[in-house]
Amino acid sequence: MKALLMKEIRLAMHPTAPLFLGLSAMLLIPNYPYGVVFFYTALAVFFTCLSGRENQDVMFTMLLPVAKRDVVRARMALVLLLEGAQLLAAIPFAMLRSAMIAAPNMAGMDANTALFGFALMELALFNLVFFPAYYRDVRKVGTAFIKGSTAVFGFILLEEAAVHTAPWVRDVLDTPDPQHLPQKLTVLAVGAAMFAVLTLLARALSIRRFERMDL
Repeated sequence: MKALLMKEIRLAMHPTAPLFLGLSAMLLIPNYPYGVVFFYTALAVFFTCLSGRENQDVMFTMLLPVAKRDVVRARMALVLLLEGAQLLAAIPFAMLRSAMIAAPNMAGMDANTALFGFALMELALFNLVFFPAYYRDVRKVGTAFIKGSTAVFGFILLEEAAVHTAPWVRDVLDTPDPQHLPQKLTVLAVGAAMFAVLTLLARALSIRRFERMDL
């Protein structure tokens, strides 16, 4: 498994993936829908899978003495590393944004603790939709990405709409830290739990579908 993960990092990962981590700096943009910032990890995943299709990466990997389930596990381990790296990269920019810009984000959620809880939910939803669709047929990576990105942007729209229409979200969650910190930490914990559960479910479904796929 470790060897497969190193192969994913050194050979399969698209060059844009580490570059997209720098887009966490978009949290410094005033009046911007910050949920979009975390979508770039999903875009990096798409580019990696698309590049793998064009380079026959899956066929090459299956020529190695490895099980299909380990192929899925290695790819999803790479994705978890990318998603975790972007969340970590975004933290200092969120803190810098709060220190530099006192005005609230008129476009949606402020760069605060609750935002990271919603970001975890967003990434979990992408994993759940994209990977089972992708591993149903690895040749149809575009179809899987359309489904995953539609789910993500649907979630972002709901999140941003809630900031303007739901009193609890507007008055409690969409506030500067450390105001209402216990409630925001609860959202963060819920987001982390959803990320763990839905990503494990996505992996299980992906393994099942990939093992049924005739390459």
